[in-house]
Amino acid sequence: MMILLSGLPGTGKSTLAQALGRALPAAVFSVDPIESALLAAGLPRGFTTGLAAYGVAQRMADDHLALGQAVVADAVNDADEARDAWREIAARNDVPLGVVECVCSDARLHRERLETRDRGLAIPEPTWDSVQRRRGDWTPWPEQAMVVDSARPLSENLARVLAAHRPTATT
Repeated sequence: MMILLSGLPGTGKSTLAQALGRALPAAVFSVDPIESALLAAGLPRGFTTGLAAYGVAQRMADDHLALGQAVVADAVNDADEARDAWREIAARNDVPLGVVECVCSDARLHRERLETRDRGLAIPEPTWDSVQRRRGDWTPWPEQAMVVDSARPLSENLARVLAAHRPTATT
């Protein structure tokens, strides 16, 4: 099983990913900490490093799925190339791709999260303005099964995702 969390920065993807990883259990691959580690190792900041972080997360997810382990992937995933790569990984491993889009319907809360968070990463936190620019280019996933709103309690969102994606004895 692979659950892919997608959405704009600050919409609760990482928080939900960690909760899913504990509940399932599943390996969690988050692009931002991977990119941060690449930068801390001396790679230059830029598009290529961000692309490499996606590549590392995708390779690790592919390897874990090949071992029969559940995977939760956490990334914005707003580019068709990234989305296609996740689709290919799921197909290659013959597992369903459960896409969950994370949103935050409360603009004040979303902005506050972005302006106050410090994840201790070697990458700059996105600004409210940069997220608003990305929002204009956002397109929903065609296969999107559900949207979770991080203005709702984490426990509620976790229960919804688990109900939709927890493996059964026959899967």
